[in-house]
Amino acid sequence: MTFGIEAASYYVPSLYLEIKDLAEKRGIEPAKLEKGLGLHKMGFPDVHEDAATFAAEALLKLIKDYTINPKDISRIYLGTESALDAAKPTASYAMQMVEKALEKEFGERCFKNCDVVDMTFACIGAVDALHNSLDFVRSNPDKKAIVIASDYAKYELASSGEYTQGGGAVSLLVSTKPDLLEIENKWGIATESVFDFFKPRRHFKKENLINAPETFPDKIEVFTDEPVFDGQYSNQCYQDRIREAYDHYKEITGKNNPHKNWKYLIFHLPYAFHGKRVFTEIYSLENGLSYETPEEQKAVAKSEDYIQFINDKIEKSQRASSEIGNMYTASIFMALLSALQVSFNEKEDLTGSEIGFLGYGSGSKSKVFSGKVSRNWKNVVSKWNLFEDLKTRTAISFETYEKLHRKQLEESVNPNYKGFGLQSVELENPLLLGARYYEYKA
Repeated sequence: MTFGIEAASYYVPSLYLEIKDLAEKRGIEPAKLEKGLGLHKMGFPDVHEDAATFAAEALLKLIKDYTINPKDISRIYLGTESALDAAKPTASYAMQMVEKALEKEFGERCFKNCDVVDMTFACIGAVDALHNSLDFVRSNPDKKAIVIASDYAKYELASSGEYTQGGGAVSLLVSTKPDLLEIENKWGIATESVFDFFKPRRHFKKENLINAPETFPDKIEVFTDEPVFDGQYSNQCYQDRIREAYDHYKEITGKNNPHKNWKYLIFHLPYAFHGKRVFTEIYSLENGLSYETPEEQKAVAKSEDYIQFINDKIEKSQRASSEIGNMYTASIFMALLSALQVSFNEKEDLTGSEIGFLGYGSGSKSKVFSGKVSRNWKNVVSKWNLFEDLKTRTAISFETYEKLHRKQLEESVNPNYKGFGLQSVELENPLLLGARYYEYKA
C-alpha cells in the first residue's frame, strides 16, 4: 500500500506590488532584488483577506477541482504562523467558511466529524502537519486527511525583510491513493532552540499608552505580525539545520549523496534564490570541494557545474516564488507546485522521478524527506494553471501598499472580489470581543 499526496491546490492573494517599485522608494537598486534574490512581485492581502481566508480558498478549490466529498475527510490540519487567535485555531475559521459555501450541496456542517487543528513551528509547521497526517493515514488507511499551509509574511516597513513579504496558501489531500506524489516514510530531522526569527509578545507600560482603560494591567503585552529577526543568523541556522537533517536522512536511509538521484530539490523559500544559496555547503561536501573560506564558497556557487546543477534541479521550483514572495509555511509546497507546473507545461514526463524536500522553520528545525512522482501526476497538475492565475492579480501602487500595511484602509482595494472575505470583527459585545465573521461571495 502506498501513501502520499492525492491532489493539491492553492490560493494567492489578489493584489501584488512590483518589487522594482518598492526598491525605488527604499533607495535600493532594483537589480539587487530582481537579479540578486530573484524577486519580481510581492503578493499582498487585500483588506478582507487574512490567513483564514487564504486557507478557506485553497480548501474549497481543492474540494471543487477534485470532486471531494467533505464528509470523507477525517482531519484538516493547518500549518501556519499567522494565527488569528491564541486559542481558537485558524483552521476552524477556514473550516466554517467552507462549510457555509458547501451547505447547499452537502448540508449543514459537512465537516462536523472532522478533526481540525493548527500546527505551528515557523515556516515548517505545514511540513509537520503533512508528517503527522501521513502517519494518521498509515494507521487508518481507509481515511483521508487534508493539510493546508496558509500564511502572510509581514515585516516592518523599511526593514531589511520588507522586500521578502508575500503570502498565500496551498492545500494537499493525503491518502492511500497518492496520484501526485508517493512519500517515503523516512524523515531526516534536526532541531535546535534558537532566536533567529520569532514573534514575541512586546511589553509596554500602561502610562505610555494613550487612553488606556483603568482596568488594564500596569504592563501590557501586545502581539504583532512583524517578527524579531536576525537575517544573517537565520540564514546560518537554516544552512546548519538542513545539513544536519540531510545527514540524518542519509543515516536512516543508508543512501549516499541522495540529492544526485533527486529530479528536483524543493526548499522552503523565504526568497526565490535562497535554496540554491544555502545548498552550496552540502553540494561541496558531497562533491569533495573545499568550502572553508568565503572565497572558496563563492567559487563553488559560481562554478559551471553548480550553475548547471541549479538549472537542472532547482530553477523551476523558484519561478512561482519570484512572482509571490515569501509564503512562510506554504513556500515549500508552492515550490513543488512551481516545478511540477513547469514540467507539465513543457510536456516532460516525471513519472517515477524522485523529489527531495528540505524544509526549514526558524526557532529552529529542519526536515528532509523524499517522494516519488506518481503515474497520474499529470491529471492532478492539469487542474492548476498556476502561472496563468498569477497573471490575473491586480497591481497596486506603493502608496496603497503602505496604507494596507498600516491597516489604514477600511474598504477593500477590490470591492467586487469573489470568494471569502472578512465581514466584521466584534468590538462591543463583551462576550464576543474580537470574534471574526466572514462571508462568501459566489
